[in-house]
Amino acid sequence: MSESELVQELSADGKLRLIMNRPEVHNAFDDRQVANLTDALLAAAENPGVRLVVIEGRGKNFCAGGDINYMRRMGENTFQENVEDARRLATLMKVLNDLPKPTIARVQGAAMGGGVGLVCCCDIAVGEPNTFLALSEIKIGMVPATIAPYVVKTIGPKPARRLFMTGEKVSASRAEALGMLSEVVADGSLDSRIAEISTTLLANAPSGLAKAKQIIERVSRGGIDEKMIEDTVRFIAEIRDSTEGREGLSAFLEKRKPNWSHH
Repeated sequence: MSESELVQELSADGKLRLIMNRPEVHNAFDDRQVANLTDALLAAAENPGVRLVVIEGRGKNFCAGGDINYMRRMGENTFQENVEDARRLATLMKVLNDLPKPTIARVQGAAMGGGVGLVCCCDIAVGEPNTFLALSEIKIGMVPATIAPYVVKTIGPKPARRLFMTGEKVSASRAEALGMLSEVVADGSLDSRIAEISTTLLANAPSGLAKAKQIIERVSRGGIDEKMIEDTVRFIAEIRDSTEGREGLSAFLEKRKPNWSHH
């Protein structure tokens, strides 16, 4: 697989587009594409020139999950080979979920199997009326195990039970109601809406965006106890004491736009 099957486009303002470029197989991925995506995301996390990431699929569909030849090889693998293969996919999902920069999924057409995992791991997912999602692994005797933590966190256990066991298609409107999609826009409006969201995100504090993701992850674990409360107290105190926090507050009080570039 050539690198051209994952196209990377970085704009001057810091928006990195990762475009799965296998439209002939509906952007289904195999082990090499999983590695391409993982490497690209790890590089984006370390690159200060990248402010946000948009994940896309070229053609009519976002991502059809596992490539047929990839799945054929899985059936021939030893147990240990399947463990190692599944770990690579699990790593991709965790890297995407934990990326310290905003992530947006541009979801047109079908998102199936692992493609649903990509959608659920992104901070924001925008679809169209013809978008649909499906956790169809059960239809071939599998279950969506490595993406399960992110799907269940997104939609909750009860809806997950139904979708994991039926493999049924989820319409765009239902996916939005479940929280898989952040919003559904009119046909032809996908790119303009994502551009609007990107502009909003890029106007905000770069480190603050990463901190926002961190605090959400922290408070979503366990009950609200004294330890969690103290953690939030120290968290905001550290932000207030940071150069970026001070710049944001000064800009607000001085009624000007903050200058994040030097902070």
